[in-house]
Amino acid sequence: MTANRAFKKRVRARAAQTGESYTAALRHIRSETGATVPTTPPDLTPTLRLAVGQTTPLTDPGDVAAMRARGAEIRDLMQRAHDGGARLLHLPEAALCFPSKTLLSSVPGEVAESDWTRFAWDAHDTEIQAIRIHAGRLGLWTVVGAPTYLPGRPPSGRPRLSTLVIDPSGTLAARYDERLLSRTKQTYMYEAGSAGVTFAIHGLTFGCLSGLEGLFGDVFSDYEAEGVDCALYSTAGPSDPGAEDSLASSAVVAARQNGLWVSYAVHADKAPDAPAGISSPEGRWVSRCPEEARPAVTFADIQPRPEGGPREWRRSMLQAHRNGTNR
Repeated sequence: MTANRAFKKRVRARAAQTGESYTAALRHIRSETGATVPTTPPDLTPTLRLAVGQTTPLTDPGDVAAMRARGAEIRDLMQRAHDGGARLLHLPEAALCFPSKTLLSSVPGEVAESDWTRFAWDAHDTEIQAIRIHAGRLGLWTVVGAPTYLPGRPPSGRPRLSTLVIDPSGTLAARYDERLLSRTKQTYMYEAGSAGVTFAIHGLTFGCLSGLEGLFGDVFSDYEAEGVDCALYSTAGPSDPGAEDSLASSAVVAARQNGLWVSYAVHADKAPDAPAGISSPEGRWVSRCPEEARPAVTFADIQPRPEGGPREWRRSMLQAHRNGTNR
């Protein structure tokens, strides 16, 4: 028993060091001469290795060089996610550029209607395309936040603040448009979306939300009712100083209340107080990026939430409450 515990400790140590799953680390160590370990019946439940990242923020909408640097940074994080065995990388809201409301304002020095001609669209779209190409090279699902215009609409007026779902071929598989905008976003900057978005990978269903939507419990519970296993929450973090942990705390509370995995992707300037991470359905952080203002990724192996039992009971009770039939 002591030898077995020591061997398993060695496997866990390798997994923590390399970012591999326990199974991958076990396979590597077993391949070494003389290494053996007792076998157990295989777990046939689908498992997916998820990576979540924190990225360096950029607020100047016209800084082309910095936008290109952000694109290179994202592709580096994609490579690190792929090398760590991830099938999906989740990145923050407006990961290439989260434009300042004052720098984008049509009235210098004031907060007014945004002038989107100040945004370096050509550089931004070039970097998005490079990210799509890199996703295809790596065979990596990549979820990244970006402002976008609706297909077929000319780049004028207000864009939407979107979350792009890029599949392993580099194709845009889905686009989520933020629905519950902050007061500033709604008044001066963006057009709101109107519907949730879900997609499936390897037997798991994912739902997208962004911005301050993590403060609205109904967004999570609606996704849970649709059978989502993991909510991908992309944000730049709160704008109020001292409130860095508010959205991260809401994410783990929502995970526990709804029995969901929640991936929390945030800009790296918020990391010293609330880094990016992945919460279990029990509302516990199972993996977090370093508490440092630098780009990073972290990993977790996640599984579908079992149907029936408590999950089905919760859905029926919530539906009865919404319909007013539980009285």
